[in-house]
Amino acid sequence: MIQNTVNSVYNPEQNHNVIIMRHGQSVWNESNLFTGWEDADLTETGRREAKKAGQLLKKLGMQFDIAHCSVLRRAIKTLWITLEELDQEWIPVQKNWRLNERHYGHLTGLNKNDMERTHGVLTVKKWRKSFAYKPDPIAESSSNWNGLDDRYAHLDERLVPKSESLEETLVRVKQYWDVEILRDLKLGKRVIISAHGNSIRALLMYLEKISAHEIEEINIPRATPIKLELNEALKVVSRSFLT
Repeated sequence: MIQNTVNSVYNPEQNHNVIIMRHGQSVWNESNLFTGWEDADLTETGRREAKKAGQLLKKLGMQFDIAHCSVLRRAIKTLWITLEELDQEWIPVQKNWRLNERHYGHLTGLNKNDMERTHGVLTVKKWRKSFAYKPDPIAESSSNWNGLDDRYAHLDERLVPKSESLEETLVRVKQYWDVEILRDLKLGKRVIISAHGNSIRALLMYLEKISAHEIEEINIPRATPIKLELNEALKVVSRSFLT
C-alpha cells in the first residue's frame, strides 16, 4: 500500500503554518511601472531574491506538500527557484488566476514616478493602496490588454477584468482560499503560496480582519516569506516576516 506523505486526517489540536511569498523583482518593478496582469519576467535581482528565500526556508527546515501560485510568470518562477533551493521541486503546484495581481486597468504600463509628478504623491498612493479605488478600464486596443491570452481562454469573459479595486481582488482571493487552500489544510497538507503584493494584501485583509483604512499602510516586501500560524479552527493567530 502506498503511504501518503501528508496527514490524511486533520488534527484539530495541531497548529498549522502557511508560507506566503510575493514574487521577486520583475522587469516592470525595476522600471517602476504599474504591472498588474502584465506577465513581466523576473530580473536577475528577482532570481537572486527568490534563491535567498529558498535558502532561508531550507535553513529553517521548512517542508511542503503542495504549492499554490498565480498564472503569472514572475510568481511561477519565484516558486520554481524557491522549491529548487529546498530540493522540493517534486511537490504538486496548483496555478490559478485568482491569485493574480490586482488589475491596474488603464494605469498598466505607466511609470509611478511620472504619475506622482503629474498627479501628486497622495493621489498615486490612493491608486495603489486604497481598498475601494478602481482605475479606469484598460482599452481592448491596448498592447497591455490580456483578455485574449490563452491562459484565460477557459474563463467566462466576464471574469477577466479590465480593471480592479483591491475590494474586487479580495473577492476572488477569498474564494480561492475558502475552496482550494482550506481543503488542503484540512487534509493536513503543508502549504506554500507564491503570489503578488495586492493579492497577498487582500488575503491578509480577509484572514486577519484588517480594516480598509489599515490595509493602506501594509506593504508586502518582495520574496520575503510570510509565516501565518493557524489555530485549530484554521484561523490566523500570528503573522511573521521571515528574514
